[in-house]
Amino acid sequence: MSEPRLLDRRTVYAGRVLEVGIDRLRLPDGGTTELEIIRHSGASVVAPITDDGEVVLVRQYRYATGEWLLEAPAGKLAPGEAPESCAGRELEEETGWRAAELVPLGAIWSSPGFTDELLHLFLARDLQPGTQALEEAELLTVEKVPLDEAAAMARDGRISDAKTVCAVLRAAAVVGR
Repeated sequence: MSEPRLLDRRTVYAGRVLEVGIDRLRLPDGGTTELEIIRHSGASVVAPITDDGEVVLVRQYRYATGEWLLEAPAGKLAPGEAPESCAGRELEEETGWRAAELVPLGAIWSSPGFTDELLHLFLARDLQPGTQALEEAELLTVEKVPLDEAAAMARDGRISDAKTVCAVLRAAAVVGR
């Protein structure tokens, strides 16, 4: 089966984090359709594991959910920034820890039905103290959870942030817990 072909693309909104557009496509059967697409530069997500086997997470208020979510440190890729560089930067900015080793854990599409956001997952090891540098609007606290417990929380729903569920479970598989 052939793929749809882009006929037209128009931007409806462009902000600092994302762009909303409407793409008009020619479908393989000859018909046309319009899709609303959110374009995003992508992000890196980090599962930092201490030498004691704890995962360093952040409890962050997310206005869209109206809740404080337990999450892996993560952040948006800057233009031209490599995912590994972003992972190291976000880890230190959000948690105050630096990693001597970042192990790629693959990538995931956050919600491919309407966005092109690709999330690059990393395991961070050999953590060293760094300098936390939160952005003005970031409301978060740093929490350490034993990796086994964090993996159980990801499995049973106590961690409900999708990127964190993936990062924690993939990190646990690599670490062997």
